[in-house]
Amino acid sequence: MSLSMYQASIPVFIRMLGNLSAILEKAAAYAAAKKIEPSVLINSRLAPDMRPLSFQIQIASDMAKGCAARLAGIDPPSMADTESTFPELQERIKKTIDFLQTVSAAQVDGSEEREVILKMRGTEMQFKGQPYLLGFVLPNFYFHVTTAYAILRHNGLDIGKADFLGVR
Repeated sequence: MSLSMYQASIPVFIRMLGNLSAILEKAAAYAAAKKIEPSVLINSRLAPDMRPLSFQIQIASDMAKGCAARLAGIDPPSMADTESTFPELQERIKKTIDFLQTVSAAQVDGSEEREVILKMRGTEMQFKGQPYLLGFVLPNFYFHVTTAYAILRHNGLDIGKADFLGVR
């Protein structure tokens, strides 16, 4: 049995964004319990030249919704990247998941050879659908979800691999 483009993308994004949402719930509770101003965690980063937690969540969202839309041949929803609180970050994740749930297998399956063109920082990147998903989006998506996890863990949040993987 082969793995479809839909199976390799949409359910993966939904699951991991749900796990990220659960981790953010724990982070908000941790901040409240420890009397840490939430913005300290939201603006935290692993190194001075890295982007903060809020950015990691925004990019994970962008990767998921952008990929789903491009593979389905539709426009992704626009999000302003202005989230600065836990509730706002949670709402972004919810909106992303809500959008992903509107994308059907029929829209995504068969997109292995679909042309995908990205314009980033004045450069144009061209892909076919499958290499775009497997070689660009999934590594970037997991990088940003992992970095969000690592930022919170580094700041003392008691989370582990089961939280990242969503073992409930």
